[in-house]
Amino acid sequence: MPDLKRILIVDDDPDVHGLLKLALNAKDRELHSAFDGVEGLRRVEQETWDLVLTDVLMPRMDGLQLLEKIHRLRPAVRVVMMTMASTAENIVSGLKENAFAWLAKPFTLEMVRDIVEKALDGEHSQDDITVISASPRWLGLKLRCKMETAARILQFLREMDEGLPPHERENVATAFREILLNAIEHGGGNDPNKSVIITYVRAERALLYYVRDPGQGFSFGKLKHAAVSNSADAPMEHIETRMELGLRPGGFGILMTRSLVDDLIYNESGNEVLLIKYLK
Repeated sequence: MPDLKRILIVDDDPDVHGLLKLALNAKDRELHSAFDGVEGLRRVEQETWDLVLTDVLMPRMDGLQLLEKIHRLRPAVRVVMMTMASTAENIVSGLKENAFAWLAKPFTLEMVRDIVEKALDGEHSQDDITVISASPRWLGLKLRCKMETAARILQFLREMDEGLPPHERENVATAFREILLNAIEHGGGNDPNKSVIITYVRAERALLYYVRDPGQGFSFGKLKHAAVSNSADAPMEHIETRMELGLRPGGFGILMTRSLVDDLIYNESGNEVLLIKYLK
């Protein structure tokens, strides 16, 4: 029988504990409860845990304070933040203290199950995400070229865009996801020894996302595996090219991204890109 994974749920709402225990129960897991940050910290000090799920807004000690103390005491323990207080300041604080993931309430049971599975799989290192600049209006990050790391950071950054209408937030998140996955897959070759640099800037009238990958760049004229290079009389030509090269299905990223943001600007080499979404 595999080793039991020990999970601590820290939240002042008993209903949340019941819901999460129902959603996350499995033969290879032990699920335990603490009802505020002080009790949660005591249990982390006294016991061994694989994962902590914690609310942010709690009496006596909030979740961000708990996160900081956990990673001073037990840096290997992964911590998932759950909250209705998804402000840019809170999210940046979570990233600085190496939170594994950020779940905005209300979330679906499928979302929390997925995050917990990823957190327990043991394939993540502390430096998968390195914070370079930690301002709510200027966030700079270095990411290892791993698809799993991209999925983690996208959750954080989606919540940074507070104030945008829901459909626009999803459009921006989708556009950034495509550019980031391209940077990791094509620029970094899915090599975890290489890194992608991303910068998020929130100006008064615009959101800007900058991505720099470690590759040599590309020429649009030679981008035969992407839909953006298709001719008008052969709109699906890139699909055959991707099959020949053994690439994952897709290739619509750049074409789609251009339709979801207000501007998409590449540098001369093609290994740096800027996405711009104007705020109304």
